[in-house]
Amino acid sequence: MRPGNDGVTSSRGALAMIRLRAREPESPDTAGRERTRVMSIHGNEGQGSVGLSGDWDRRRLVNRRRFLGLGGMSAAALMLGTGAVTSNQALARPFFSGDPFKLGVASGDPLPDGVVLWTRLAPDPLAEDGSGGLPPEAYGVRYEVAEDEGFTNIVNRGAVEAIPELAHSVHAEVDGLRPGREYFYRFKAGSEVSPVGRTRTAPSGSAVDAFRFAFASCQGFSSQYSAYYNMAREDLELVIHLGDYIYENDFGDRNPRGMDLPGAVRPSPRTLEQYRLRYGLYKADEHLRATHAAFPWMVVWDDHDVVNNWFGENDDPNFLLRRAAAVQAYYEHLPFRANAKPVGPNAQLFRRATFGDLVEFNVLDTRQYRSRQVPESQAADPSRTMLGDEQERWLLDGLDRSDARWNVLGNQVPFRPLSVGLRDGEVVEKYLSDKWEGYLAQRDRILSFLAERAPSNPVMLTGDTHFNDVSDLLADFDDPDSEVVATEFIGTSISTGGEGDSDPNYGPFEDPWRKFLNGGRGYVRVDLDRELLRADYRVVETIQDPTSPIDTIASFVIEDGRRGVQNA
Repeated sequence: MRPGNDGVTSSRGALAMIRLRAREPESPDTAGRERTRVMSIHGNEGQGSVGLSGDWDRRRLVNRRRFLGLGGMSAAALMLGTGAVTSNQALARPFFSGDPFKLGVASGDPLPDGVVLWTRLAPDPLAEDGSGGLPPEAYGVRYEVAEDEGFTNIVNRGAVEAIPELAHSVHAEVDGLRPGREYFYRFKAGSEVSPVGRTRTAPSGSAVDAFRFAFASCQGFSSQYSAYYNMAREDLELVIHLGDYIYENDFGDRNPRGMDLPGAVRPSPRTLEQYRLRYGLYKADEHLRATHAAFPWMVVWDDHDVVNNWFGENDDPNFLLRRAAAVQAYYEHLPFRANAKPVGPNAQLFRRATFGDLVEFNVLDTRQYRSRQVPESQAADPSRTMLGDEQERWLLDGLDRSDARWNVLGNQVPFRPLSVGLRDGEVVEKYLSDKWEGYLAQRDRILSFLAERAPSNPVMLTGDTHFNDVSDLLADFDDPDSEVVATEFIGTSISTGGEGDSDPNYGPFEDPWRKFLNGGRGYVRVDLDRELLRADYRVVETIQDPTSPIDTIASFVIEDGRRGVQNA
């Protein structure tokens, strides 16, 4: 069943929200992490981050005291992203000038017993001050979770406070649900009712024998989201977004999609208000909203969510203020758990999600901890890092301990050698310092680990490049006869880069590890079971038609226990 609209059944019981701020026990995965939990009306306290874990790389994070000194930033402002600011005076019966749920609803980061539910109150998403058309007051927002779309069997309900410091966004961490089950949810603010969303909890144990998801990236707004029109109609259990959810381009005098944009929306965003407006613009797309409402998502940023080719080592004061604004808006508009709330320009985004013993996802952050880009002659410097030391240890330790049949890495930029793409239908190769090719020492350590420790069925998913690409990863790319240790599936853009060439190219390629190349627009759909992984490259006919049809132009499989990809 697809999400629809329905009224909220009134409840005479008190809808109480209890915020619990607690330090988790010090451990390599939880040290110094603070969470804000929401207790439902049933009084079921959150169970923590079972199946999800993460850590800070303090060496790359911007020092708190240093950031406070930039531009007169106050300690109170720094706290806005942590959830610690609360008015205790939420408007329980507000009046809105228009539909406050114009940005839609979403869910994310599913666990076996729960999921994050998201919305943002914004009756005027393009209001020039970035407020969404609301005054600087807190609003009470109720939610309901049911086993059926008609909400006859409600299993969880609660209330949260939407505060202006977080753009009146809501991130309700719902628990007490059953593993591997479909649920429906909705919000109510005053008399206004949101669209209905559909979500699914993660399975647990050995109860799952098959799993289907899709991954996508790079959704410039100038072209239509016909890929999302089709994705929303798939039968998926998860969507993974690998970055470039927005772009920071200046629209100038152009009118994307024929829209007459307000002046405040046109400039390249630099302030929090401007980044909020950019998300308000992107979420105006009905097919993006529909795909969020249809499935739970896991998201991570890439460069354009802040600014092109940014790197964590950049301590320029003006950049840090811009980064803080971008990070704040990113959190406000996507379904993150509380441990991802930003502190200044920093946010905890790399994490691990387990879906029974079938598949484990390691979502990487290749932006926040990386060294600056350098010329090719310096790419092998052993001090250079893409992930940072702590994230590298977290990744390798997690892969070493994993009991999952399939171990999937969600990665932003190409891992295999050379950044290869299509230009006017021709294959072009060159060194691009922003990709893993510019961080050779850390890449080689990961390849050596995969060869020596041999975790079960490692697979890498990548975005960024605006073309489809399939490559096997070798233990030593300088030796074409070295063993295959993993496979990398690179997915094209949703819309960025123009129409592209949809003809499949199976080679032969000069590089023996490369299997496929294509320049169309779309996404990759992946099916997993205990014997096989199948990746279907889905490409739309055109990005000028918002409801363009889609086709599977190529399919590849990996057999359990056998390294290397094959044509399906």
